[in-house]
Amino acid sequence: MNESWYQLEEGKLILSLYIQPGAKKSEICGLHGQSLKIKLAAPPVEGKANKALIKFLAQSLNVPLAAISIRHGEKSRMKTVIIQGGRKELVSALVPHLHSS
Repeated sequence: MNESWYQLEEGKLILSLYIQPGAKKSEICGLHGQSLKIKLAAPPVEGKANKALIKFLAQSLNVPLAAISIRHGEKSRMKTVIIQGGRKELVSALVPHLHSS
């Protein structure tokens, strides 16, 4: 399995994401190159997709909204997201989605 889409360091999970806003529904769609691909139903206007991404990840991983932040790519499809208190178990929750598209 290609693991370059995430890093665990000092109690943080760092995710490399490729975001597709304006989709029919929000879902994890597998890998896009070296990034985890996530489709979001929210449009890419006025930060709506970024807010939807944080909410989607919080719900999907059962972590507080405050634990998630966008480090890079607020205005790009390619994003780096940090989840404070990130553990290997969070990665395990994402792995079943890697081979779906």
